[in-house]
Amino acid sequence: TMNVQRVVLASRPGKNGAPVPENFRLEEKTLSTELKEGEVLVKTLYLSVDPYMRCRMNDDTGTDYLRPWPLSEPVDGGGVGLVQSSLCGSFSEGDVVTSFNWPWQTYAVLKGAVLQKLDPKLVDGHLSYFLGAVGMPGLTALFGVREKGHVKKGHTMVVSGAAGACGSIAGQVGRLDGCSVVVGICGSGEKCRALVEDLGFSAAVDYRQDDVAARLKQCCPKGVDVYFDNVGGDISDTVISQMNKNSHVILCGQISQYNKDVPYPPPLSEEAQKCLVSNSITRERFMVLNYMDKADAGMFELSQLVRSGQVKVLETVENGIENMGVAFCSMMKGGNIGKQIIKISD
Repeated sequence: TMNVQRVVLASRPGKNGAPVPENFRLEEKTLSTELKEGEVLVKTLYLSVDPYMRCRMNDDTGTDYLRPWPLSEPVDGGGVGLVQSSLCGSFSEGDVVTSFNWPWQTYAVLKGAVLQKLDPKLVDGHLSYFLGAVGMPGLTALFGVREKGHVKKGHTMVVSGAAGACGSIAGQVGRLDGCSVVVGICGSGEKCRALVEDLGFSAAVDYRQDDVAARLKQCCPKGVDVYFDNVGGDISDTVISQMNKNSHVILCGQISQYNKDVPYPPPLSEEAQKCLVSNSITRERFMVLNYMDKADAGMFELSQLVRSGQVKVLETVENGIENMGVAFCSMMKGGNIGKQIIKISD
């Protein structure tokens, strides 16, 4: 046996409550390292926190494809780690592996069936990229733009939540696919600077400081053709009011609404709904899980874009499993630039 640290869900914030670090609890536990057939002992290197996890804190997630986290049980999500020992033919000691069902523990025994082997060369050894730019958020950005954006050369694209894990990649993919104007909406001057100077966005709007409608008009004089929506709420209503005929909303996330008990996707304001209808704007829910048959090819493409420098990666890294709750709550309030990662061990 070995002693491990793990993070469990201590309490629920309530459907209309904002999560706090105290909703999570750090525990010490003894782990049996004796493996059954098909099992793998892994050491956790990096863990991910993502906005979709907020609904898993409720006793009912409101969706059929995500189950709630049970109280006093280890929380789980995206993780990357190293195989220590294996009784599963697909994995050997030293393999780098990932899973969407990785428990928030320093070491864990997992079924080989939930693990995927990774090639560190794809990311030049930056293993955390498999949880961000070359992982689920990157695939969400890539497939969202490709499947629902209908980008044409010369289009204008707006991205909300643009400095987050997904938005920061979506804007860059839009630019590479032919958009001549890419505008990001985010929540600080520092994020605006990063979008324009580091990631090559045409312009950025600080929704906390700027008059969003006026600034958007200035940045998008020809109107908006593609809107990658990560936030919903008032910001989305404002963007939709400036969208052109036959334009497209990529409905990726609605983080401004996640602490409210509303259906997903949340209903638009009456005015925004009228805009959609009168301008024939498509707004279909996008779920990356529906495109997993393309995931390997997508990961390879993203890795090539990152290695060649065509896509730049931003990360906010927190150290230590004891800071999982703090990192999650910070991410939900926009405290991260790029992907929020927690480094668990070397």
